[in-house]
Amino acid sequence: MAPPFSRHLTIQSNDLGKEVTIMFALINSDMQSLYQDRFPVVWKVSKFGKTGAYRTQLTYTNQLAFTKAQVADGNFISAGTSIRVDPGQKTVLTEGNDVFSFSSPQSGSPGFVQAVNNTGSIQDIAVGFLNKGDFVPTPALYFDDVGDGSQVTAQLTPILRVYLTSDYQESTILRGAIETPAIWSQDLTGLADHTAWNLKRDPSSGRYTLVHA
Repeated sequence: MAPPFSRHLTIQSNDLGKEVTIMFALINSDMQSLYQDRFPVVWKVSKFGKTGAYRTQLTYTNQLAFTKAQVADGNFISAGTSIRVDPGQKTVLTEGNDVFSFSSPQSGSPGFVQAVNNTGSIQDIAVGFLNKGDFVPTPALYFDDVGDGSQVTAQLTPILRVYLTSDYQESTILRGAIETPAIWSQDLTGLADHTAWNLKRDPSSGRYTLVHA
């Protein structure tokens, strides 16, 4: 198991020149079956103004957690129940008297986290990360229509991608690849604990960049 770590990112701008909306999501494009039976979830959406100083902050901790997902209109709205898991562990979701619960994690496949649906009916399950002090995990990857007796398996690599788009809101489930190319991507494991990034816009080309402060 990897040692616990947190990554704190500050994204900032000053007199950007044009208002823009930025979307953040953890998307590993190399993940098998992505957009087929597993779907990324929008982490955060922030708006940066044309003039003046703006900033937004993100914190990622490599403490993973499974949740029983509750979804409305294509958005992840809440976690019915959740359980912390580490790579190499498996948990089982059950239901009794209309109460859902995950079992204490047991040994599973090395390097992966797994959740088995033993509720007797189809369920939606998500895996995400749990920051210090949070009671509810932040969803990162959503699995829908998980049949009874089926399991979901994930190897969550925290690749943060940054997009310029106002088409999504926080906690939107991404059913397909985003048409707009990412302006920045980074495996968070390769960053220092605290980093700051400047959002800039080239006035001649209109191109945006994110550079280390």
